[in-house]
Amino acid sequence: MKQNVFDNIPNRIPKEIFETLIEDKNVKVERIVSRGHSSPKGFWYDQDENEWVLLLRGQAKLLFENDEVIELLPGDYINISANKKHRVEWTDPESETIWLAVYY
Repeated sequence: MKQNVFDNIPNRIPKEIFETLIEDKNVKVERIVSRGHSSPKGFWYDQDENEWVLLLRGQAKLLFENDEVIELLPGDYINISANKKHRVEWTDPESETIWLAVYY
């Protein structure tokens, strides 16, 4: 069945939306929708798998444990190695930010 990554986005997004698009034992593809969301203060992602992230729409800033800040604009992507601590520092509060995350 055909689907579109830009469909079914609510007007109000009180919490970030995490939606698994496809998953098997080796890979998971997830759509994430943010609007002004960021990681909770003091929280760091520290996952056991690699994560490749493509920003499809909006703007975001990722902060890494070494204080490196990466700004993402539409079309930008980044590969985050397993156990590399990072957090979402900022997403655009004026429009939705749509991410495609591939965990492998």
